[in-house]
Amino acid sequence: QVQLVESGGGLVQAGGSLTLSCAASGGTFSTYGMGWFRQAPGKERDFVARISWSGGNRHYADSVKGRFTISRDNAKRTVYLQMNSLKPEDTAVYYCAAEQLGFGSFDPNQYGYWGQGTQVTVAS
Repeated sequence: QVQLVESGGGLVQAGGSLTLSCAASGGTFSTYGMGWFRQAPGKERDFVARISWSGGNRHYADSVKGRFTISRDNAKRTVYLQMNSLKPEDTAVYYCAAEQLGFGSFDPNQYGYWGQGTQVTVAS
């Protein structure tokens, strides 16, 4: 079993930055593809970014491309989401997720493990 715990959320002004962390315990973290998703009130859970097991492949949603960066430290069993130039429309609960094929996915159904989420609120 893999347990994922997100941290780093909070309230920030538009144009500001936040870095989310997702710490994993259990399982073989270095072999998992990891993803970040977000869900705003009344909306579906949307893909934000994904990273392969090695960190060599990364993909982003168009809405965050150029502003967000996903990275991982396998020694620390942690995946990060650096968020810059934040906008009010980035406000959501952010979730990290792990999948065992190792590549990450745009599809939340491909992920077997999820964290509890961390709230990000961007004030205008």
